[in-house]
Amino acid sequence: MFLRAIGPEGRLFKPHFQWLLPFCSATRPQQSDDTVSTISAFLKNPHWEKNQRLKSLVSHLNPLLVPKIINLHSEDAPLCLEFFKWVCKHSTYCYDMDSRIKLMYMCASDNLYAVVDKSIVYLIKDCCSSHDDVLKLIRAVEELRRVYGFWIKYYCFSLLLKRLAKLGMGLMAFLVFKRMAEIGFVASEIDYRNVINALCKDGHLQAALTFISRVLKLGFDLDVYIYASLVLGNCRILDLAEAFRVFALMGCGANSVAYSILVHGLCESGRLDEAFGLKEEMSRNGCRPSTRTYTVLIKAMCDRGLVDRAFVLLDEMAKNGCKPNVYTYTVLLDMLCKEGKIEEANGMFRKMLEDGMNPGVETYNALINGYCKEGRLVSAFELVSVMEKKKRCKPNIRTYNELMEGLCKSGRPDQAVVLLRKIVRDGLFPTEVTFNILVDGFCRAGRVNAALGILQSMSSFSIEPDGVSYTTLIDTFCKIERLELASVVLGTMMKIGMCIDEVTWTVIIDGYCKAGKISYAVFLFEKMIEEWRLTMTGPHAFNVFLHVFGEEGNVGARNSMLAKLLKYGLVPSVVTYTILVVGISRVGDMAELFAMFDLMRRDGCPPNIVTYTAAVAGLLRRGKIDGARNILVEMRKDRVSPSDEIYGMLWDK
Repeated sequence: MFLRAIGPEGRLFKPHFQWLLPFCSATRPQQSDDTVSTISAFLKNPHWEKNQRLKSLVSHLNPLLVPKIINLHSEDAPLCLEFFKWVCKHSTYCYDMDSRIKLMYMCASDNLYAVVDKSIVYLIKDCCSSHDDVLKLIRAVEELRRVYGFWIKYYCFSLLLKRLAKLGMGLMAFLVFKRMAEIGFVASEIDYRNVINALCKDGHLQAALTFISRVLKLGFDLDVYIYASLVLGNCRILDLAEAFRVFALMGCGANSVAYSILVHGLCESGRLDEAFGLKEEMSRNGCRPSTRTYTVLIKAMCDRGLVDRAFVLLDEMAKNGCKPNVYTYTVLLDMLCKEGKIEEANGMFRKMLEDGMNPGVETYNALINGYCKEGRLVSAFELVSVMEKKKRCKPNIRTYNELMEGLCKSGRPDQAVVLLRKIVRDGLFPTEVTFNILVDGFCRAGRVNAALGILQSMSSFSIEPDGVSYTTLIDTFCKIERLELASVVLGTMMKIGMCIDEVTWTVIIDGYCKAGKISYAVFLFEKMIEEWRLTMTGPHAFNVFLHVFGEEGNVGARNSMLAKLLKYGLVPSVVTYTILVVGISRVGDMAELFAMFDLMRRDGCPPNIVTYTAAVAGLLRRGKIDGARNILVEMRKDRVSPSDEIYGMLWDK
């Protein structure tokens, strides 16, 4: 593979990242049967969980010893379960779902089936917070059946269906239901509801309708829950007309859940005015908007950058006696962080605490991300320390990814690697995103050799480099004008059968254009579309050529490329139009420039401050001072306020 063949100077690369190797071999203190006896004695005392000595022992307790301790108390299944849960929270070994499942396997191997049964219930209720976690547990349950002959009871199946419905895992819910029927368990009405709800959440509406027909044959009625699920299913496939038809069938049974689903569907379709109208209709029909209703609308406002309207809704909630929940605050806090308003986000966080709420991992992650973007890494690390001390809000891999990205962007990728070593020792495992952050960090620092070393270390975790990893390298090689190495990386991607998207192609085309090899870039671009049948989803690659041809003053080539963009059914973006505006303003054709502004408005892509700034700069370079001043009139049409840069350019003239 090319990683072993090249370094940044093209010579043989030899891995020197020896400090990456000890990730999974952290030294632990040796423990003996004395430890088992000591801990077992502590468990006989009341309030054992508050014993500081016990916490110290358990923090580094070897997982192999846990079943031995549980075995000594096997007659007290509730105590065994509490100890199982307690170990999972306090041990540096038992951190994630994989560790908990391994511990459950060990209990099964010691025939502690009562503990296994209760631990499965615990894992379903408290630990399955993602699709991956649930799938791991389902595989573990099947493995327990295959190896130990252990079958879970009905209530475990029922709980599992409820969890799958909450996560919207429709097909898996259907398979679990089938398994349940094969074993001989008789499903209850709530089990049928959960399967229907899961299928609808997952967008499998036809499967849900087929399942409903089975429910009706069994004598169950269509209740408000099933109707609400059908409304949700139609919203998922964006068939709002059918969703409203089903909603009408509910009649007076329509509740805030069904209304909120429709409000969310309207927001997803961009029909915000109708969504707000439906909220008002709720009140008129005696169905008060719920926290979920308001939160959906607040998120829609935040997604569109309408900060003021989001906070107006928050005030309205308070007036109507509707309390925001953790998710409501997290949405607002995340928006404030993205806009760089970190102090206001801090205020929102404090307000949550004052209201007696327990922020979740997502809330902390949003604030940590905000700190990292502002370069306030000390504050970010302090917040992580707070999380690490909490029992129910431990940092996850995304938390540490945010920290590593902050370190890399501040020019400290080596410290990011040190952090990675720490979290692996503590039981967390990196993802593709983690490694891509490190690769990008070392590339930004100009240390391509180190970036290649990071890529090589991925295999130690059974992770393969993805398109982002390779594209980062291609971009770096292009920037240091080593196009031959960029081509080697591209060739490697093609050789291993990796799908090369338009982002990667745009990066390498841009590299050739900036190196002055425009003819080859055009050749590669045409081959990419005509021979390799790459589907273009945006105008980014075309923008590269439009910019180059504009710089050269090659109007014919520019217009030809613009025609190709339209031929492939793509819509010019504000960047596309701004590039064209730059070319027109350099020529100084005021009539064509104003015609371009009108075209942008008609296409729903009005000029922004960047567009106007580029136009003013281009006109002033041509000496068209009056024309540049007339731009201010155009700006008023689009309600764009002139920037200090524009005033400065005009003042100098």
